[in-house]
Amino acid sequence: MNRSKTLGAGLALLSVLSFAFHTSDHGAQDDPALGRLDPHGRVGIYLTSYALTKSGVWEGLIAAREAGTIDTVVINVKNMHGEVTYNSDVPLARAIGAVTGRLDLHALLPDLHARGFYLIARQVLFYDPLLAQYLGKGGEWVPVDDATAVEYNLAIAEEVASLGFDELQFDYIRYPDGGELLPVYEDRYAAVDRFLAQVSDRLRGQIILSADLFGRVLWRWNERRIDPIGQSLEEMCHHLDFLSPMLYPSHYVERAYQDDPYRVVRDALDAGNTRVRANFRPFLQAFDRAIPAGMSLEEYIREQIRAAVESGADGYLFWHPASEYSALYRALR
Repeated sequence: MNRSKTLGAGLALLSVLSFAFHTSDHGAQDDPALGRLDPHGRVGIYLTSYALTKSGVWEGLIAAREAGTIDTVVINVKNMHGEVTYNSDVPLARAIGAVTGRLDLHALLPDLHARGFYLIARQVLFYDPLLAQYLGKGGEWVPVDDATAVEYNLAIAEEVASLGFDELQFDYIRYPDGGELLPVYEDRYAAVDRFLAQVSDRLRGQIILSADLFGRVLWRWNERRIDPIGQSLEEMCHHLDFLSPMLYPSHYVERAYQDDPYRVVRDALDAGNTRVRANFRPFLQAFDRAIPAGMSLEEYIREQIRAAVESGADGYLFWHPASEYSALYRALR
């Protein structure tokens, strides 16, 4: 490549990253007259309920907001342990010992809103060890078509929608992974769709609705309804305002994808965009796992961002299981 082409490529990349890193300044447009924040163009991080109680995490979060690099926080309101992390009044949550009261949302949410954050509540649904034990199901999952599980999660969702969050994001809205890819899962797809239809009927217009889904759901073979998890891209986008495919390159078995974070995100989003018109706000990898030799985590993150922006993603979120985002903050700077 000659010098002029190298310079041109470099300027193009700088342009993409500049747009991406300043979304909070130039992307989402809030409308105070409507009493709501614009959900589009958001850049954010996921935080556990434990992380929000740690001073170091809090200080990093506020510093990143003041620097204009992030403007959104995803907060666990119901996690993979089955815990409801705030002081819920849902009777079944109290009966099964799920309520921890760890987060004082009546104090936390106004504080974060005052600092300019868009706030997303993450509710884990059908992976719920506490509810599974209560229902005598064994294991850690409850079926998506179990009436008690459905009503329990709908009750929590309605309560969360009244607390002041801008968006409600569902996770584990599926059946367990595993099993063969065979055309025998029509009932599972139907159960996921029915649940989302009920959510939409009860909450559409009250709060922005979104969901996390497996990255593989974007691929064309998902249309064949052979995936045991029961997530259909076409059906899910019909009920939701945003979709957040989890596009972590380290989770792919293909070496070509593990070694190329840009290609993972670009190919997945391009595949999804050929199937549906939806607001894709992907979860990107901010943790240090299977990073290609010679590439820093900061570079790994930037490559994912570049792909998301070039594919027309409507913002993006970052995931670190321990909520440790120092490398991300360096990358965004």
